[in-house]
Amino acid sequence: MSKPEKPALESLGAQRFTLQPLVEEGSADDNHASFHDLINSLRFSPKEGRIWLDSDRVALIHMSSLAFLREQTIRKLGIEEARGVLTRMGYSAGTKDAVIARKVRTRSTLDSFLAGPQLHSLHGMLFAQPVRVEGDTETGQYYGEFIWHDSFDAKHHLQAFGPSDQSVCWIQLGYAIGYTSAFMGRPILYKEVECCAAGDKHCRIVGKSLDEWDAKEIQNERNALQPHMFISRSPNRSINGDAALISGLSPQDQEASSLLEAMVGTSPGFTTTCHLVQKVADTSATVLLLGATGVGKGRFARALHQISNRADQPFIALNCSAIPENLIESELFGVEKGAFTGATEARPGRFERAHTGTLFLDEVGTLSMAAQIKLLRAIQEREIERVGDTSTRKVDVRIIAATNMDLHAAVKEGIFREDLLFRLNVFPINIPSLKERREDIPLLMDHFLRLFNNRHQKRITGFSNLAVDALYLHDYPGNIRELENLIERAVILAEDNKPIELNHLFLSEAAIDSMLLKLDPTGSIKHRQAAIPEEKLLASVLEEQIPIDDIEFGLITEAIKRANGNLSEAARMLGVKRAYISYRIKNRPA
Repeated sequence: MSKPEKPALESLGAQRFTLQPLVEEGSADDNHASFHDLINSLRFSPKEGRIWLDSDRVALIHMSSLAFLREQTIRKLGIEEARGVLTRMGYSAGTKDAVIARKVRTRSTLDSFLAGPQLHSLHGMLFAQPVRVEGDTETGQYYGEFIWHDSFDAKHHLQAFGPSDQSVCWIQLGYAIGYTSAFMGRPILYKEVECCAAGDKHCRIVGKSLDEWDAKEIQNERNALQPHMFISRSPNRSINGDAALISGLSPQDQEASSLLEAMVGTSPGFTTTCHLVQKVADTSATVLLLGATGVGKGRFARALHQISNRADQPFIALNCSAIPENLIESELFGVEKGAFTGATEARPGRFERAHTGTLFLDEVGTLSMAAQIKLLRAIQEREIERVGDTSTRKVDVRIIAATNMDLHAAVKEGIFREDLLFRLNVFPINIPSLKERREDIPLLMDHFLRLFNNRHQKRITGFSNLAVDALYLHDYPGNIRELENLIERAVILAEDNKPIELNHLFLSEAAIDSMLLKLDPTGSIKHRQAAIPEEKLLASVLEEQIPIDDIEFGLITEAIKRANGNLSEAARMLGVKRAYISYRIKNRPA
């Protein structure tokens, strides 16, 4: 067999990238971009006891210690549960490194992407050798094949458990899935098709977009990434989470299936929340959902009901902040005919309607003190009395309450009853904000893109590089609800068969200018100081072989930074027209 040619590293436009032909198996590819920029991102501060990779704090750990942790995880949890934990651990690391790669490498999309295998190798757990890589961030099309040399997982699994009948590089596989999904802005799933622990010559992985896999081929990988809560409780659920509703289900089962499909995430925060929901689901304990506006408290409440033993009973929701104070009692407990002017007939309240089922009280912290007293009595006595009635009615209701307030602080301020807090706070569950679960952003981006393409009958292909970067860097004060709204608006604005661009996500010029600033965190050419004489500056640029496009882009972003995001002012600094700066920023060097 003749030796293959060296791989051609080619950047096809700002969005597409490819590495072909195949590299020779077992040999290191010397055409990679230098590791130096990534190594320079490592910073040590021994006096503070800290190490950083870019802006993320990291740690040095002995391989023997990590091997011990891996072995004990498998022995304590079993193969399948341990596989899930270790895969999600790697996934979390991969998504964080994708942000670093996009920040450090800006010359081409391919160079930026290949920072992932290099960062993976830099972690010291294997050497990742790209074999074939083809991707297009605008359409979401992707194929990747890598050989792993000296994999930590395979080596230590062999030492602890001997030869395996399945692939075992779970941490590394999770890393590859997390990195590529975050980079592409949609789920990309890898499968380890060869593994040293299973007797193969080396470890090899193949990755494709979720749509391109046969569902049965990747069942184990999907199960490892997703918390088992929603999968295990829905026996009729399709293994392909993006498939249409299963035919033959009852309307209630279809609603449950649709709801559970909407629970998207694999981050540690999301997984912890799912675990707690699963633990409490089959009990009758009162649950208090805590979290900022837009984190999905309502969806978690509905999901909790659907996997509980009350799933076939009513789920009744009440937004306490939306009901006027003089009507809250009748809404909760019902009203008898003639109880007050306008009460022309008897009407059951939310407690009665939720009998044997679940009552979800959203924004419970906004209830008046009078309403709190009556709610407390209903929870304690498990009975209610309609307005204008003289008799009581027994109710069997499971209470789920939610609030974005700090109820303990509200108690100290005297606006919330402490005894009611004790009744509601039986099983509190904190739902993390989107900033705390950024690993889930690519999954959510893909989920909402599919959802709104279908809902609005559009054919939007994906996200441009700038749009992907912007969605990662945005602060999301409105959490998942804000991300959902951004993508829905962008789907409506974008043209069919084209990707979502930055201007589809953020409509105002000020918002776009602000986001463009964030997309270049350094805001200047690295290692430059204004005081350097012209000759030295030019010599240094030539010695480091910095492309003219990079220099121009660095100058533009520095000017924008000094002008506090005002493109017109930045243009005056550089002596060019504002339209030129706007064009160059939106068409940054590939």
